Amino acid sequence: MSGLQDKDALARLKTVRDVLRYAVSTFGAHQLSFGHGSNNPWDEAVYLILSLLHLPLSDLEPYLDARLTRAEVQGALEVIARRATGVPAAYLTHEAWLGEYRFYVDERVIVPRSFIAELLFEGLAPWVVNPSGVGRVLDLCTGSGCLAIIAAEVFPNAQVDAVDVSPEALEVARVNVDRYELEDRINLIHSDLFDAVGATRYDLILSNPPYVNSAAMAALPPEYRHEPALALAGGPDGLDVVARIMERAPAHLARRIRNPGQLIVEIGHERAAFEARYPQFGGTWLSTSAGDDMVFRATRTELSVHDQS
Repeated sequence: MSGLQDKDALARLKTVRDVLRYAVSTFGAHQLSFGHGSNNPWDEAVYLILSLLHLPLSDLEPYLDARLTRAEVQGALEVIARRATGVPAAYLTHEAWLGEYRFYVDERVIVPRSFIAELLFEGLAPWVVNPSGVGRVLDLCTGSGCLAIIAAEVFPNAQVDAVDVSPEALEVARVNVDRYELEDRINLIHSDLFDAVGATRYDLILSNPPYVNSAAMAALPPEYRHEPALALAGGPDGLDVVARIMERAPAHLARRIRNPGQLIVEIGHERAAFEARYPQFGGTWLSTSAGDDMVFRATRTELSVHDQS
């Protein structure tokens, strides 16, 4: 925005309604992409402006005609201008939500969004019969720590190891673990997948790993280019990291005959590529709000019936 346009906007925008209309028009003019918490310019504008003004996110109507101070309008214009450059809203507010869980985020991690979270909210039923009986959980590629934290809340007796190859991501995860006062139950580990967990075996291994294939990476809109590529890029077919998890997971899953350890992995839109790599896959595709091909589950036995580890 030029200084002249800035002055003009400051003079014209008086109420929350005015600022919201201006934001929606600006977002439309810049053809922004959405998908980091909202899926349209109106919801994004409402979230950003109410957050900026410290107003309840769930109660817009009473505030629509509230008059804003000049400083509030100026602050809103600055946020709208930054969002118009493609910066994700979560990096502007430094927060992201999964269900009722709020997480601190910044540019060191991708914005939390995982269909595994939906499954955790249901306690992974029916695949986990007794949530209180889950003793050890591993969250691979933990990022902001969101899945590790939800898992610790859902499985009250579990010790959770949360692993990431990025020291910067683990710094963000530490903020969230401390905010939820789970430092005694979540162990943050700097590791390339299983490298630093020794011979530990787990009841559950969860992972939302990098799975964006090379062609899709090249076509990502600006919003996603602000996120760490390390947390997105999965190689030519999107499955480079997934394949490493598949290979090594059996050695780290509980060996019980009646209730073997389980691996749950999100792979986005790569089911066809996955089935091409693993035509004999004996696991299960889990239902989420996005369909039945985003997340798979497999027991240790299903992953490798001949595993001798």
